[in-house]
Amino acid sequence: MNVFEAVKQSVTPRQAAEHYGVKVNRNGMACCPFHQDKNPSMKIYKQRFHCFGCQEDGDVIDFTSRLYGLSAKEAAEKLAADFGVSYESRSRASPRPVQKKISEELRFRESEQKCFRVYSDYLRLLEKWRTEYAPEPDDEDWHPLFVEALTKQTYVEYLLDMLLSSTMEKRSELVTEHGKEVRDIERRISEFTAGKERSAPAHCR
Repeated sequence: MNVFEAVKQSVTPRQAAEHYGVKVNRNGMACCPFHQDKNPSMKIYKQRFHCFGCQEDGDVIDFTSRLYGLSAKEAAEKLAADFGVSYESRSRASPRPVQKKISEELRFRESEQKCFRVYSDYLRLLEKWRTEYAPEPDDEDWHPLFVEALTKQTYVEYLLDMLLSSTMEKRSELVTEHGKEVRDIERRISEFTAGKERSAPAHCR
């Protein structure tokens, strides 16, 4: 077992955060150490962390790497040393298949981050629509955007929770299965935003 696998199996993001001086409350929330954060905006799960403020996201190695300005390997080795994690250390050249695997993992990570970003932006829009287009008591017809907010908000929250707390396999399935939906939502958000800008008075632009 290499240092990355050993550390991920032995140390949780919460253990690392608390060990390195970050206070985590009972709900798993903490003030993010990666930006000026007065109110806890970072959620720390069993295997991952995510900041709803600055959008920093990743596993225990990513957390330590970002906290100390280390490479992923240096961060993994620091965690292994600080938590007494044993692992196999072999010095040999990495064959091409390993490089290919790294590239595939990088592509997946980029796709996963895009998926999370788009759904997060969409959720913020839904929350905004739910407030802005809420009907008056005597309204017979509800605005389509209000209806969309009612029907989609719980679904989007579920997807975001899956992306934050589920296993790598399930996250990979989600990103793959929802690729077209993510692209459609991203396009819709862009068109909606552009439409808002065109319709705004000149002095508000």
